[in-house]
Formats: sequence, C-alpha cells, structure tokens
Amino acid sequence: MQAKHAKRIRLILTNLDQAESPQDMDLPGLRLHELKGSRKNIWSVSVSGNWRVTFRFIGRDAEIVNYEDYH
Repeated sequence: MQAKHAKRIRLILTNLDQAESPQDMDLPGLRLHELKGSRKNIWSVSVSGNWRVTFRFIGRDAEIVNYEDYH
C-alpha cells in the first residue's frame, strides 16, 4: 500500500465495515460503481488516481476486499 493512501483507505475500510449494502458506500468523493464483464458483482470506490478499493457483498457483509490499480 502506498503510504500516501493510508488515511483514505482507513476511512473507506471503516465505512465498508459499517455498510450493509454497496449503496451504503455511495458517499461523496468515493465514486462508487459496479464493475462489468467478468467482474460483475464487484464494486469499486476511488482511493486516488487509478487506485481503487474493490469489494463484493455477500448478504450484508463486504468480502473479497482489494486495494488495486485495475486500469
């Protein structure tokens, strides 16, 4: 993880821990969107530049959480 992203990732993970659905992550500046194609059902929020936190919800819990540059 890039050190300059730590504070924002901490904020995202705190919100993700409290979220019960992807829509709970639709917060100002996060640019929530669902991925397409083979990554359908995976959601993404913006960290910085091309860096994203991606996740999938199973029931009311976020699982398969990643920090990645998928562009």
